[in-house]
Amino acid sequence: MNSKKSKSIAVIVAHPDDETLWAGGTILSHPSNKWFIVCLCRASDSDRSARFYKALKLLKSEGVIGDLDDGPTQEPLNETELEEYILKLLPSTHFDLIITHDSKGEYTRHLRHEEVNKAVIKLWYNGKIFADELWTFAYEDGKKAYFPRAIEKANIFDILQEQTWLKKYKMITETYGFEKNSWEAESTPLAEAFWQFKDSHSANKSILKTEKELNIFRTPDLDVLKSMYYKSKVYFDDKITWGKGTFHLSGTIRKFKASNSNKTKKTLRFIENEMKIFYKPDIELLKASCNNSIDYK
Repeated sequence: MNSKKSKSIAVIVAHPDDETLWAGGTILSHPSNKWFIVCLCRASDSDRSARFYKALKLLKSEGVIGDLDDGPTQEPLNETELEEYILKLLPSTHFDLIITHDSKGEYTRHLRHEEVNKAVIKLWYNGKIFADELWTFAYEDGKKAYFPRAIEKANIFDILQEQTWLKKYKMITETYGFEKNSWEAESTPLAEAFWQFKDSHSANKSILKTEKELNIFRTPDLDVLKSMYYKSKVYFDDKITWGKGTFHLSGTIRKFKASNSNKTKKTLRFIENEMKIFYKPDIELLKASCNNSIDYK
């Protein structure tokens, strides 16, 4: 993006503040480009939408905010309807560059981020929007082990200048109004990174790869889910190391440290409750248990 020629760039995100968190430094550092930011959720939230338009002014960008469902249940959106909604909000279908979410999101995990990524890439792949290239945000949080970090091995990795980062941080804490000890403020990355796709076929492959990794959550394969459950952080919780003696559970041996009998009984009840999901094949409950698995991507 070091070209002196002004570029038309669309940034397509799920929520007001995503554009600032994941690409704010890049936008601030290239004011000569023609930026248009599409935010798909929260138009009916008068506070968040007003803050979004204030952020646009600071970013010297134009943009629009939509009102897709973003309720606490996070029900999946209809893919076709989502694509049509994005087309409706875009001022044009031709851009030099499009920037959007990653296929795995920027942290573990957010359905809307993943859905937006897939919709944008599908639109590009099917020739409904046009761009010379597409970038997706490149961040990870070690499966919730730490705040999101820019991925150094990404195609584009840029450590922000101090002044630029401070502007971005002030936008998160002052313009968007997040407390300094909030997740958003703590997450504001010092570096920004992007995966770069120069053709829609390679971008589409990234979707297929992610879908393959997540396929067990769409296919009710109880044996696969059980296997992941056994490897999960949930299953190896310290709570089940209390007690006395040795306890056998589906081939797994638990050695209990010396303790009183009440703790031992409490431990066994805990394990029994955990294992009830295998007596009644509740796929959704197993999926939830696997969300923290060490194998989960």
